[in-house]
Amino acid sequence: MNDTARSRIAGAPISWGVCEVPGWGYQLPADRVLTEMAELGLGATEFGPQGFLPEQPRAKAELLASYGLRSVGGFLPVVLHTDHDPLSEVDAFIDDCLASGAGVVVLAAATGRDGYDARPELSEVEWKALLGQLDRIADHAAERGVVAALHPHIGTLVEDAADVRRVLEGSHVGLCIDTGHLVAAGADPVAITLAHLDRVRHVHLKDVDAGLAAQVQDGSLAFSDAVSQGLWTVLGRGSVDIAAMISALEGHGYTGWYVLEQDLKLTGEPEGVGPRADVAACLAYVEGALA
Repeated sequence: MNDTARSRIAGAPISWGVCEVPGWGYQLPADRVLTEMAELGLGATEFGPQGFLPEQPRAKAELLASYGLRSVGGFLPVVLHTDHDPLSEVDAFIDDCLASGAGVVVLAAATGRDGYDARPELSEVEWKALLGQLDRIADHAAERGVVAALHPHIGTLVEDAADVRRVLEGSHVGLCIDTGHLVAAGADPVAITLAHLDRVRHVHLKDVDAGLAAQVQDGSLAFSDAVSQGLWTVLGRGSVDIAAMISALEGHGYTGWYVLEQDLKLTGEPEGVGPRADVAACLAYVEGALA
């Protein structure tokens, strides 16, 4: 494997089915996940959900280091559209990042509800609050030496192309481009990336089964059920031109992370090789695209 390419590619526990959503599925232990990441040649990972790693920042960092891994940051769903102040949650997450050499806080505009199968419509007042909090968090994160990037995500308050446009026009926060979630919301992640290369701070790579994504978009299939049925595919086997997006980012001077993140739901202990086989295939694809 090319060491230069490998140094830009990170894993994510959700590719092994480890997720923050209650009842999501069978949760593999950290030892198996981190061991397999290391065996695949990955040198970095996102944190995963609360409880996957130890609670204390130094303990997180020490556990990852014991597997030869560092963290790049991770996913932080926070409520941004009410009078709730999210800064204490953000600061605790930044503490984790700084302890383990991570640099990215991947924000999601949480609804305040469990799961991602439904979301409310925001009023103009709520949108104003959300955009103001994004700028506040982005500025605060920069002051502490890390980057905050908003992740458009199914079932959150910023999910589709119209939502992304409103964020881009109404705030200065950077974006975490997630190729899968944008497609599932009916948006074109490659077009959004090409039009806003300067705003991309972090990248989650998924490929997508177009038929299942269409059912999520028209409401005939719940997002969580689509994931169970194989919404996310191995990179290069779905409908997203991942290679073109990587090429555009690299040509523009993007130096950030590419996170392999094929959200998975497990019904029990995997037989045989398990999730690592798909992660290995995705890793090879991205390494080739970066070569």
